[in-house]
Amino acid sequence: MRLDHPGFLILLLLLPFLLWYLGQKDSGRIRFSDLSIGRQLVPSFWVKSLPFLTFARFLVVVLMIFALARPQSSHSREQITSEGIDILLILDISGSMRAEDFKPDNRLHAAKAVIHDFLDNRKNDRIGLVVFAGESFTQCPLTLDYRVLGDLLLNVEIGMLEDGTAIGDALANATNRLRHSTTKSKIAILLTDGENNAGTIDPLIAAQAAKALNIKVYTIGMGKEEGAFIPYHDPIFGLQYSRTRTYVDEETLKEIAEITEGRYFRATDNRKLSEIYEEINQLETTKIEVTEYIRYKELAAYPLLLATLLLTLEIVLSNTRLRKIP
Repeated sequence: MRLDHPGFLILLLLLPFLLWYLGQKDSGRIRFSDLSIGRQLVPSFWVKSLPFLTFARFLVVVLMIFALARPQSSHSREQITSEGIDILLILDISGSMRAEDFKPDNRLHAAKAVIHDFLDNRKNDRIGLVVFAGESFTQCPLTLDYRVLGDLLLNVEIGMLEDGTAIGDALANATNRLRHSTTKSKIAILLTDGENNAGTIDPLIAAQAAKALNIKVYTIGMGKEEGAFIPYHDPIFGLQYSRTRTYVDEETLKEIAEITEGRYFRATDNRKLSEIYEEINQLETTKIEVTEYIRYKELAAYPLLLATLLLTLEIVLSNTRLRKIP
C-alpha cells in the first residue's frame, strides 16, 4: 500500500488540540442536590458509554485525514521479453581426438564435458550440434531441448565417421543450418585439434559464406603446444602410441575467426578449455528486457465509509440514548 498525498498526514499533529477541545466541551456539569439519601447511585450502561462519543468524533477526524492522503494498493506485473541466440556447436571427432593430453581422459571426452557445462549456462537459445571427421554430420539440429541435445552429445564417439579433418565441410554444414535463422545473433563455435585435410570445401571459403550470412565464428584450437601422440590398440602388444604428433592449424583458425568477426582461442588443458567456453558464454549473452507494469487501486473510499458510519452513529446516539442536558 502507498499514500498518493502523504503531506496531509501533517494534520495529525492537530489531534492533541482536538482532544483538548473535546475534553473542554464535555466538561460541563449541572450541580444538583444529593439524591442518594443514604445510598450511592450506580451509573447505568449508557452513562458509562458517554466517552464513546468523544472517541467516535476523534476517530472520524483521523479517518478523514487518512482518506485525504489517498491510500492506494498496488499490483505489479512483469513482462519479460527474451531474444535468444542461435548457436551451432561444431565438434571434431577425428582420430586425433584420442590424444590423452587432457587428463584424466582424452581430448574428446574433455570437450564433451565442457560443452555439457556450457549447455547448463544457456537459456532461451536454440543450440545445435555438428560433428565432423573426414566428413560432416548434423548430430542435432537447432533445439531448445537441452536434455535431448545433452544425450546426443554423450553418444558422440570417435569412429562414427570416416577419419580425417574436414573443417571446411563442417563449417559449411553449420552455416547451412543457420542460413534460415531469423535471430539477430547467430554464432558457431568450432573446436578442432588438427588441420584441414579432408572434404571438398576450403575452410576460408566456408568462412566467407558464414560472413555473408552474418554468422560469427569462434574457433578453438585444442591440444598441447608440443603436440601429442595418439594411442591405438595393437593386437599383440596392447595399448601403443603412434610416432606421429598432431598439431593445430592455428593460422587457418585465426583467419576464420577474423573473417567472421569472431575470436580464436587456444586450449592446452581442461581448465583453459573450460575458461574459453565460459568466456564465450559471457560474450554471447541472451538479450532480456523486463517491463514492469504497476496498477494502483484507490482505497480512500474505505476510510470515508467507516468515518460516515461512525459519524452517523455518533449523531444518532448523542441525540437519543446518550443525549446530555444541556
